[in-house]
Amino acid sequence: MEVVTTKPFKASSNISEIVSKFAKVCKFRSIGVLPSENNAALVEESSDLVEEKEFVGVKIHPQPTEVASEDNGEAEIEKLFDIVSALKSAYVRLQEAHIPYNPKMIIAANKLVVAELEALCKIKRAYKEKQFTKAKSDLSRFALLQAKIELNERFLEELKFEVKAKNSEIMLLVEELRELDMGNAKLAEKVKQLSLERKSGGIYNITAFQKAFTATSKSIHDFAKPLISLMKASRWDLDLAAKSIEEEAVYSKRSHKKYAFEAYIGRRMFSGMTLEGYNVDDVMRFDNPIDDLIEDPESDFAKFCGKKYLLVVHPMMEASFFGNLDQRMFVLSGKHPRTPFYQIFARMAKWVWVLQGIGGSLYPKAKAFAVNRGSKFSDVYMESVEEDEECKFLSVEGEPMHRVEFMVMPGFKIGDTLLKSRVYLS
Repeated sequence: MEVVTTKPFKASSNISEIVSKFAKVCKFRSIGVLPSENNAALVEESSDLVEEKEFVGVKIHPQPTEVASEDNGEAEIEKLFDIVSALKSAYVRLQEAHIPYNPKMIIAANKLVVAELEALCKIKRAYKEKQFTKAKSDLSRFALLQAKIELNERFLEELKFEVKAKNSEIMLLVEELRELDMGNAKLAEKVKQLSLERKSGGIYNITAFQKAFTATSKSIHDFAKPLISLMKASRWDLDLAAKSIEEEAVYSKRSHKKYAFEAYIGRRMFSGMTLEGYNVDDVMRFDNPIDDLIEDPESDFAKFCGKKYLLVVHPMMEASFFGNLDQRMFVLSGKHPRTPFYQIFARMAKWVWVLQGIGGSLYPKAKAFAVNRGSKFSDVYMESVEEDEECKFLSVEGEPMHRVEFMVMPGFKIGDTLLKSRVYLS
């Protein structure tokens, strides 16, 4: 019996081991067959082992795993199940051939089992080849991706370098643009200055500025006259009003207090003076500045005139003069009344506007200077508002005997040309 049972398994040295493993995995037992002692021992041995074992390198679970590709995976699984079913059937026949003992049936059943096992081995080899091919394909794909990643990383580094270079170039261009802007600004200033120099042959020259200075001083004096008259008519205390303007001033004559009001008007009209050059031709076209104000109420001169009126003429002052604030409300609305009082003011505002425009258009520009109270009188920089008495302020040695009480009109310097400041001396 031993000779017959071992002979069929010589075709494959490990067939018995494979069959034993397969029996252990499938936990297959003959149904309705009384096993012999050897077979019973084999079955008992198979029942003591673990349920899951590797069969020909592949784990077999109660449920089939996926071993095929997406294209022919189902066909491969069906084929595997068919072989397993055939192998189980062949194994049953092999067991049945032992009871009763039939050598021929054992040999035939053994061949059938071997054939099915070889079919399983063939599937295993095919699976391994596919896994190897897939691994090789994955490896080549990974190598390709790695090469692409390295290429892209190099390309990224190149892009970073280019971006850095571009940023440096941009910074240089920005700096160059800034320098060009500064150069253009200087050129524009030069062009403006050359244009003003060409105009200096006409209205924009020192002579015109001197005439505007004289006219401005006269216009302030002319506006102070009706202002004082209205204050008298409104029963203002002129002594108290003058004292509120120049508290510590000492006057040689009571009538000289009018210069305090002129000083007040001059301070208000010249406050915020910048001496920036601008065109004064439009203002100079009209003898009466009201005509210019009405023709273009949105002009720079119109805005200047309205702003200075509100600064010079206080609401309480206007209300006491006229009994109302109609002129002020008219100016606040952006218009300009044709009243005699406002016309005199507009004429003064015109000459202050012209003086500043011409002074800023000269080359070199005019520079204003002020004289403080208590300063020593200097006939180089100052002139007294009382010219006929100026000689009284000098001693025999030519040294000043008196000091400045207050400034009525600021002075101006254009290069070497000097326009004296008008001051009141006690």
